[in-house]
Amino acid sequence: FVYPDVPRGFTTMFVLILFTISILTIFLLTSGWFVTTMVRKFLYLSFFSNELNLFAKSINDEININNRTREISQNIRCLVCQNQSIDESNSELAKDLKILIREKLIDGVSNDEIYGYLRERYGDYILLKPPLNLNTILLWFLPFIVLIFGSILIFKIIKSKQK
Repeated sequence: FVYPDVPRGFTTMFVLILFTISILTIFLLTSGWFVTTMVRKFLYLSFFSNELNLFAKSINDEININNRTREISQNIRCLVCQNQSIDESNSELAKDLKILIREKLIDGVSNDEIYGYLRERYGDYILLKPPLNLNTILLWFLPFIVLIFGSILIFKIIKSKQK
């Protein structure tokens, strides 16, 4: 077989080079030094790849725990700095609560169980978005009630001044 645009001697040289490389490869594969070196390198690579996988997994777990801690901390009210989340607060209580949340996440506790624990310990007030139940119904609807009564009062005052 002759390659187009390639001199005839080049093809023969190319075949000789491939033959030489294959002979050297067979020789190296059968020699004891090469085999032990390659086996040693393979073992090193397999060991380090397992270590790298474990390291990457631990970093990924750490990032996941940090993200979940931050997410929960943004929904918990600081009891010292009212109307501020513990994520934004620098108070000692906020720092302690963040540490508590992080420890519970490391122990494998779910987000809902952490919210339940904090509600049980501090009440619904600790949640920045309290659930709608009988205890908090006034909290949820009081602004609308005040707005309606205030609008009615202003409307009556304006109507009485017009007469």
